[in-house]
Amino acid sequence: MKTIAPRFRHLVLLLLAVTGALLAGAAPAAAHAALTGSDPKQGAVVETAPRQVSLTFSEDVAISDDAVRVLDPAGKRVDSGKVGHSGGTTYTVGLHSGLPDGTFTVAYQVVSADSHPVSGAFTFSIGAPSKTTAVLSDQNAGGGVVGALYGVARYVSYAGFILLVGGAAFVLGCWPRGAGIKPVQRIVVTGWTALTTATLALLLMRGSYTTSGAVGDIFDMTLLGEVLQTKSGAALTSRLLLLAAAALFVAVLFGAYVKRTEEGDEKEVKDLTFGLAVGGAVVAAGLGATWAMAEHASTGIQAGLAMPVDVLHLLAVAAWLGGLTTLLVALYRAPSIEGSAVRRYSRVAFSSVVVLAATGLYQSWRQVGTWSALTGTRYGQLLLLKVGLVAVLLGIGWFSRRWTGRLSERLSAEAAEVAEAAEAARTAATTENSAAPATVVEQRTSATKKPVPVGAGVQGDDADAAETEGGGARDEAPGRAAQLARQRAAVATARQKRVRDGDPHRFGLRRSVLAEAGVAVVLLAVTTILTTTEPGRTEEEAASATAAAQSQSGPLSLKLPFDTGTKEGKGTVVLELDPGRTGTNEMHLYVERPGGRAFDVPEVKIAFTLEARKLGPLPVVPDHIATGHWAASAVQIPVAGDWKVAVTVRTSDIDQVTVVKNAKIG
Repeated sequence: MKTIAPRFRHLVLLLLAVTGALLAGAAPAAAHAALTGSDPKQGAVVETAPRQVSLTFSEDVAISDDAVRVLDPAGKRVDSGKVGHSGGTTYTVGLHSGLPDGTFTVAYQVVSADSHPVSGAFTFSIGAPSKTTAVLSDQNAGGGVVGALYGVARYVSYAGFILLVGGAAFVLGCWPRGAGIKPVQRIVVTGWTALTTATLALLLMRGSYTTSGAVGDIFDMTLLGEVLQTKSGAALTSRLLLLAAAALFVAVLFGAYVKRTEEGDEKEVKDLTFGLAVGGAVVAAGLGATWAMAEHASTGIQAGLAMPVDVLHLLAVAAWLGGLTTLLVALYRAPSIEGSAVRRYSRVAFSSVVVLAATGLYQSWRQVGTWSALTGTRYGQLLLLKVGLVAVLLGIGWFSRRWTGRLSERLSAEAAEVAEAAEAARTAATTENSAAPATVVEQRTSATKKPVPVGAGVQGDDADAAETEGGGARDEAPGRAAQLARQRAAVATARQKRVRDGDPHRFGLRRSVLAEAGVAVVLLAVTTILTTTEPGRTEEEAASATAAAQSQSGPLSLKLPFDTGTKEGKGTVVLELDPGRTGTNEMHLYVERPGGRAFDVPEVKIAFTLEARKLGPLPVVPDHIATGHWAASAVQIPVAGDWKVAVTVRTSDIDQVTVVKNAKIG
C-alpha cells in the first residue's frame, strides 16, 4: 500500500505533461471565418481606380473601423478608415480619389462570430502591376505569448467549471455528508477560484488576443472598454456576475447546510437541499450559457437549438468528470465514504454519459456535416480522438462499476456490524445504569466513615504524580487527559487508514477511478483544442467556395461557329484564355473549317465587354502565328464577372461577321 502516493504523483505529472503538449499544439487558435471573396479580387488588374474595396467572409464577423487598411505602392494608407456593412457577410471600405497606378495591398483583421480572430492580406493593381514597399505592422492576433496564455486560461476555465459544478452536484446529489469533509470542500472552492481567475484573465487578455497580440496591451483600458461592448466581453462579464452568486451558493453549502445536517433536523435539511439544488442548477446553467452564447453554438445552422444543447453538454460533462474527481479525492483523502454514495454517483455518471452521447451526436453532425469532413479536417480528426478517449473512459468505468458493487457490499456489511455493536453497547449501558444506585449508596456510606486521602490506591509513578502539594494534580490532569485523547485519536485514525488502505475492493476502485480521472484530464485538453479549431463543416464550405472560384477562373475555352454567307465563309473559331482569371492572361485563337482543318482568314478581332459594370468593349488584336492560329499575350481582365466575348471574323474584303458568346471569367 505504500506505493499508492508515489504512483499517484507520477501519474499526475505524466498527465500534466501530456496536457501541456496538447495545449502547446493548440496555439495559435485556428480562425473559424474565412475570406471567400473580394472586389477587386486578389491579383486583379483594374483599368480604373475603384471607389471602394469589398470583402466577403464565410460567416458574420465583428469588424471595427480600423479593421481594413488599404496601402498604395509606397505604403501609404489610402482608405477612408470607415468600414461599412453592405449586406450578408460582405463589408466595404471606401478609397481616396486620384489613386496612382500600381499594386495596392489590402490588410484585414476581424473577429469571427464564434469569437476567434481572423487576419490576412491580398493585393490588386490599377493599370498594371508594380513593385510595392508596403509593410504590414507586426501583429500576431490569436498567437504568440498572449495566444498561448489565452489558451491556458481557457483550459483552466473549463477545468474550474467542471470542479465547481461537478463537485457541488456530487455533494448535494450523492454524498450530503461530504459537505463537511475538508478535502471535498477544497475541490469545490478550487474550482470556483480557478474559474474566477481564468475569467478575469480572459477578459483582460481579450483585447490584445484579437488585435495586436502584444503583452503590453493586456492592461490597455481602452481595449478593455472595446471588449466589453462585444459579444465575448458580455459573456465574460456575465460569467463574473454568476460567479458572485456561485460564491454565495458555496458559502451556504459548506456553512448553513453542514450545520443543519449535523443538527439532524431532517425537515430543514430537506428544504435547504431543495433550495440549493434549484439555485445551483440555475447558476450552473447560466455559467454554461456564457460559453454557448459566444462560441461554436452561437453560429452556423440551428443556433437557437444548438445553444441549449451545448449547455446540456457542458452540464453533463461537469456532473460526470467533476463528480469523478470528487469521488477520487474522497477515496484517497476522506476518512470513509458510504457505499450508497458510490452507487448514487454510478447512476449519475451513467445518466451523464447518455446525455453526452445524445448532445455530442447532434453537435458532431452540426459541426462536421459529412463523413469526408470527419476524416479529412483537423476538427474531425480531433473529434475522432475525443470519441476514442470517451470510449476508453467508458471501458474503465465498467471496471469501476464492478469495484463499486463489491465495495458497496463490503460497506453494507460493515454498517450492519457497526449497528449490531451499537445495539450491544446500548444494552450494556442499560444494564450498568440499573446497578448504579446501589454502588452510589455504598460509596456514600464509606465516605462518612473515613476520608480517603489524595492519591490513595494509586501505585508507582501515578501515585507520585498524584501526591503533589495543593491542587497540582487537579491542574495537570486535564492537560494530560487531552494529550492522551489526541494520542488515542491519532492511533485510531492510523489504524482506520491502514484498514481502509488494506481493503482490496477500495484499492481496486481507487485505481480504476484514478485511471478515469487521468483520461479525463487529456479529454478536457482535447475538448479545449476543439473549441479553438475551425469546424469541419465550415472548413469544407470554405474549401468548396475556393474550389468553385478556382474552377470558374480556370483556363477558358470557347467555340464560336461563324457563317459570312459565302461558300468559303463557314467555320469555327476556338478561343482559349489562360489562366482565365482576373489579371494578365494569354489568348490563342484557332480558325477551322467545318471538317476541322485549319485555314487562314484575312482578319480576326476580339472584344471583351462587362455590361454589368459598364466596362468595355476592350479590344484585343491577336498576332498571326501559323495557319489558322492567332495569339495575344498580356490580355488584361480587370474584374471578375459575366463577360461578353465578341469575335469578328473577316473572310474577304467585304465579307465579315461578329459572333458573341457570354463567359464567366475570374
